[in-house]
Amino acid sequence: MDTQVVQTNEAMPHLDISLMRANADNACRMMKTLANRDRLMLLCQLSQGEKRVGELEEATNIQQPTLSQQLAVLREENVVSTRRDGKHIYYKISSPIAMSVMELLYATYCGK
Repeated sequence: MDTQVVQTNEAMPHLDISLMRANADNACRMMKTLANRDRLMLLCQLSQGEKRVGELEEATNIQQPTLSQQLAVLREENVVSTRRDGKHIYYKISSPIAMSVMELLYATYCGK
């Protein structure tokens, strides 16, 4: 016999609409940031670990002006952070939320 568990309204937690709205706004902002092919390609690379700008350029075939512009967007949105070592700048994903999203996207799209 097939049975289903049905939760009643009593078992459902009360949802704070203002909190849901704020979280939805944050999710929309993240999705807007990710909704760009070049940024997704960069983040697919960075989901595998920290990389130098030159490594990103070589791995993605994104030309320097576009690469710099898209990395700036990711920095402004606090998705990535940088560190300098001599003349090299290294990028890494700094947002745990972005990393979680990228792990799912990487498993679904980047590795195929």
